Amino acid sequence: MQSRGIALALSAFFVFAGGAAAQTWPVKPVRVVIPWPPGGSNDAVGRIVMQKVGESLGQQFVVDNRPGASGAIGAEPVAKAPPDGYTIMVHSTTHLGNQHVYKKLPYDVIRDFAPVGTLAAQPGALVVHPSLLVKSVKEFVALARARPGQINYSSSGNGSSPHLSMALLVSMTGIDLVHVPYKGGAPQVTALVGGEAQASLATISTVIAHLRTGRLRALGVSSARRAQLLADVPTIAEAGVPGYEMSPWIGVYAPAHTPRAIIERLNAEANKALKHPDVAHSLTAQMLDPMPGTVEEFAQRIRADFEKYGKLIRAAGVKVD
Repeated sequence: MQSRGIALALSAFFVFAGGAAAQTWPVKPVRVVIPWPPGGSNDAVGRIVMQKVGESLGQQFVVDNRPGASGAIGAEPVAKAPPDGYTIMVHSTTHLGNQHVYKKLPYDVIRDFAPVGTLAAQPGALVVHPSLLVKSVKEFVALARARPGQINYSSSGNGSSPHLSMALLVSMTGIDLVHVPYKGGAPQVTALVGGEAQASLATISTVIAHLRTGRLRALGVSSARRAQLLADVPTIAEAGVPGYEMSPWIGVYAPAHTPRAIIERLNAEANKALKHPDVAHSLTAQMLDPMPGTVEEFAQRIRADFEKYGKLIRAAGVKVD
């Protein structure tokens, strides 16, 4: 009985301590690790949302870009950071894929991170360099079948959302493309605009400016519905690949064992920021759909997408030592 009483007392203490920590948090700047280079969708979402969160909490949220290895390099210090709410991470669905892609990661994407919440959906688009004389998904597939292994496509890294989005298209159509991975969405698009690659299934926010100037051409969007700012571009499913759909997201993580009260408060502040008209407008203008939600909803999404991406990666034979 005595040991049970001690256990209950300790449990009550830790609950109280966590609640107290949330009441005072943050009392110093919060580091926001974004494991991608500046200019990509993760960077845009992290800066826009966390600036508003910082304004609401009266504390700085300082962005720390740590690109490389599809986000694995930046994720490591977050996994090993003190679980006190002063180091968080903004990362995409790629974070889940990395567990299946890399043979040895210095962390576990499920065990070593605490989900905080989703921030934005990042629909993608199949885009091509103007030198590739195709104007539809069907024409692209036909050309790829006629020229197996001769069309290069860029991605933001092995196992990244752009990589897996194209891998799904490849598996559903039976075409043979050459994958050329880059270190982030901005380099991925730079390579495509420069002609190093001829195609890409890129996040719309990273290519929208080039679509408007004609330096790139959009053939289809990867989401289940047409994108508002690309209303004349069909979905890939309706353009000739029935059943195709990929809707990657960007979310916030904290180190595992971060007090639940801090996670709940950060989730609430992020959701409040996403509903602010200025934030919603900024994200929508960059083809990023605000995606508020609860901690548990994000946890469920992580579990489901972890399995989905694992199956796709195994089917595509993606592996990095």
